[in-house]
Amino acid sequence: MNLTRADLNKLVLPMLICLALIASGIALIWGAGQSRLRAGQELAAAQKQRAEASERLARIAEEEREVKEKLEVYQQLKRLNIVGDERRLEWADAINRIRADRELLDLRYRVERQRLLVSLPGKPGNVDFYASPMDVQLALLHEEDLLRFLGDLRASGNAYYSIKRCEMTRTGQAATGAGLTPRLRAECKIDLITVQDRGATK
Repeated sequence: MNLTRADLNKLVLPMLICLALIASGIALIWGAGQSRLRAGQELAAAQKQRAEASERLARIAEEEREVKEKLEVYQQLKRLNIVGDERRLEWADAINRIRADRELLDLRYRVERQRLLVSLPGKPGNVDFYASPMDVQLALLHEEDLLRFLGDLRASGNAYYSIKRCEMTRTGQAATGAGLTPRLRAECKIDLITVQDRGATK
């Protein structure tokens, strides 16, 4: 089949239209690919932002939980009068009350000078832990008297009572019919721990 110049002239326009359509198709395909690529990038960025936001929310929730727990501990310490200056009068009152309630025959104690245990940095001020060492001597009818005394002491509040050491010995005294005779003696070393929050408002 031979094409004449006139036939070729007639095919020029359709060929140009065909080439234009092909170019348009290629441009559409490329544009769709670019749009899909941008959409994928935007989706990945959005997912990353969402993940970061979720992590921030999780951190905030964890910090809020920790703050709430610490606040509850702090409030409990305040209710027990452990936060603040040492309360020697309250300690003496508590020991005298325990002696009377438990009918302890002989109870002697001495509270030494307060000393700094540790100072922890905080905002706006440091939190200082102090210990006031106390030596206690008790005459006991039986071992349970010591456990009850220590339990009552801890329940009295006004400090955190850290029992460092307790030693119990027999007195060697024989029981008499005249009255109750202590058969045991106990010597205890106890730290009365108080907390001072330098940043707390008075």
